[in-house]
Amino acid sequence: MSILYVLIPLALLLLGLAVWAFFWAVGSGQFDDLDTPAMRIVMDDDKKPEADEE
Repeated sequence: MSILYVLIPLALLLLGLAVWAFFWAVGSGQFDDLDTPAMRIVMDDDKKPEADEE
């Protein structure tokens, strides 16, 4: 039962840390553009890679 006196404040501290990290990420622009990284994988490159000629 006495372990609850340690675990409850620890859980609240971790929750506060997670909430702070979320708001920091939103404030720094981490979630501004969610579509472009997903579309970048299907975009074709128009240039062919140059072959090294020896």
